Amino acid sequence: MPVTRDEILGALSRLTLPGGDDLVSRDMVRALNVEDGSVRFVIEAADPGEAAKMEGIRRAAEEIVRSLDGVEAVSVVLTAHGPAPKAPAPPSLKVGRHPTPQAGPAKVAGVDRIIAIGSGKGGVGKSTVSSNLAVALAREGRRVGLLDADIYGPSQPRMMGVNKRPASPDGKTIIPLQAHGVTVMSIGLMMEEGKAVVWRGPMLMGALQQMLGQVQWGELDVLIVDLPPGTGDVQLTLCQKTELTGAVVVSTPQDVALIDARKALDMFNSLRTPVLGMIENMSSFVCPICGTESHIFGHGGVVAEAQKIDVPFLGALPIDLDTRLAGDAGTPIAAGDGPMADAYRQLARRFIDGGMA
Repeated sequence: MPVTRDEILGALSRLTLPGGDDLVSRDMVRALNVEDGSVRFVIEAADPGEAAKMEGIRRAAEEIVRSLDGVEAVSVVLTAHGPAPKAPAPPSLKVGRHPTPQAGPAKVAGVDRIIAIGSGKGGVGKSTVSSNLAVALAREGRRVGLLDADIYGPSQPRMMGVNKRPASPDGKTIIPLQAHGVTVMSIGLMMEEGKAVVWRGPMLMGALQQMLGQVQWGELDVLIVDLPPGTGDVQLTLCQKTELTGAVVVSTPQDVALIDARKALDMFNSLRTPVLGMIENMSSFVCPICGTESHIFGHGGVVAEAQKIDVPFLGALPIDLDTRLAGDAGTPIAAGDGPMADAYRQLARRFIDGGMA
């Protein structure tokens, strides 16, 4: 004798749910179909959360119906009526604010030394030197962080090959990214790509405070801060509000660049920030075809300036196509092997041997 709908519903009404109700009284049995001894129906929960807890009920309902006379096959599907509950929104983190009052220069938690890499003007390769020096120091066994403090023109995300927005588990702390053995943070990671940062000075100062104080840097031997060009609010805030180990000035050897480099040196001296040394970038160019060495931007100007003001000359770096290509590709040339990687390794060793990193 074929089983009937009423018999099936009667059997299911005897399956008690938590709380004392049953599937039939709660109107949870849907699309019941009986055909040639084959029974199919759906158990529809109120929402996905409830459905996730009802697999045992589904199996029990299937067994009850299968035990009825005239039933040869049973198919029971568990589904949900409403949408899944929305996950709680992550805490909101706003970057860029007015600076908070501070009594004096403060340490950055977990960071042993902080070195600012500055220049008097843009275009001298300061960011390229910063990223490659950070990677070279990491390859020499140092725990290194790299902070891109060039708020208006952040380039470290591209040079270090990172583009993910840093996480903020509580809306206050910021979890930095990792690349090539270096802990990396940049305002460029917190902004929409291609979107300009249009902030006045106080907003810049507040953002720098956040990136130093709210980022979970962990335990670092050295934090390298890639400064914007010039002698503005970011440099002033960093030197006055942070316990710096010192500053390094990068310049090309040409007279125009050295004029601005002298202003950067004067700024650090005025703010009583020790100048740890100078680096001459784009010092020479070796033709890849004929091997002839040329001095496109002059030569030796930074060496002479370092001697004049009695600060260490840390090294000369040539202008190099592969270095530019590597930075554009997101893998600093210091992460690989070759003459330029060796040059940055030697530079890193001077920092380490000099007690700067």
